[in-house]
Amino acid sequence: MAARLTQVQKSLAFRLHKQGLDQREIARQICCSSSMISSMLREKASDVGVTPRWTPRAGRLTIDDREQILLGTRARESMSAIARRIGRSPSTVAREVNANGGADDYVAWRAQLRAQECARRPKPGKLVRGPLQREVTKRLEQFWSPQEIARRLPLDYPNDSTMRVSHETIYQSLFVQGRGELRRELARCLRSGKASRRSPLKVDGRGHIPNMVMIADRPAEVEDRAVPGHWEGDLIVGAGGKSAVGTLVERTSRLTLLLHLPEGWGADNVVTAMRKVVKTLPDELMRSVTWDQGRELVNHVQFTVATGVPVYFCDPHSPPLTGQSCQSSFLQESVLGGCYS
Repeated sequence: MAARLTQVQKSLAFRLHKQGLDQREIARQICCSSSMISSMLREKASDVGVTPRWTPRAGRLTIDDREQILLGTRARESMSAIARRIGRSPSTVAREVNANGGADDYVAWRAQLRAQECARRPKPGKLVRGPLQREVTKRLEQFWSPQEIARRLPLDYPNDSTMRVSHETIYQSLFVQGRGELRRELARCLRSGKASRRSPLKVDGRGHIPNMVMIADRPAEVEDRAVPGHWEGDLIVGAGGKSAVGTLVERTSRLTLLLHLPEGWGADNVVTAMRKVVKTLPDELMRSVTWDQGRELVNHVQFTVATGVPVYFCDPHSPPLTGQSCQSSFLQESVLGGCYS
């Protein structure tokens, strides 16, 4: 009988037995009958292997972690106490317990099997078949955009969690070779009319800004904030990309200027707004500007030639902290001429 248990189940059962759990609770925790536990406990623990078939990725909870979570919940320990013992964050432990029946009904082996199933790849697509696929197909044929479909489904089916899909999943189902759960002819119903789509996470060479001078080449006086006139800039884009405002924060005083962009946030408009701001300031208060690597400042050379103010660029994925500065000083500092009003 015990031979039907996996090596991991047997190992877990022996460890729980040493912790003082009775056979009925051990059987519940490894999802088998009490008679199988009785038969297994007559074996020698040394004969039971401990090498699991499936090993979670690094950083994921293991069966040993789940055993400790089980023992902690039975002892009515807090999530923080359990987390400290297994070297995890309290939120990780709380999610694990809540996703597997709560503290009173947590079953370690069932949680392990659930994690194994969630980690299985490749996963079946959501739009292979069924009501969701038919609903998405119908709306594409009515020339709804994937974004509109994704936002509308929760409103039309508020109590049906299976009728949820992201717009990215719809695009993937249309375009990705080897998947194509939705009919290929539906791609013609998209407003763009394109038969392919570039992933929003894909990076190509078109975003390169020529003649960049990096932040490492800034003068040393910029770092200690002792000399005023060095600014950090960024672009704040509104919902849906329909509006934007530029920000300039002076590193010493934290004075914040807003760049009015009524005609959009293209490269020419941003540089024009920055030049208007420079004209309102004395030379000693406009010594340099540091910006992230957004395309809105691709014309930085023209700005420097026209104003004499050098522009430095941050390292990739390390934008200036102007957003936080704006929130703290925007309502406190005066907004000078040429800025957003």
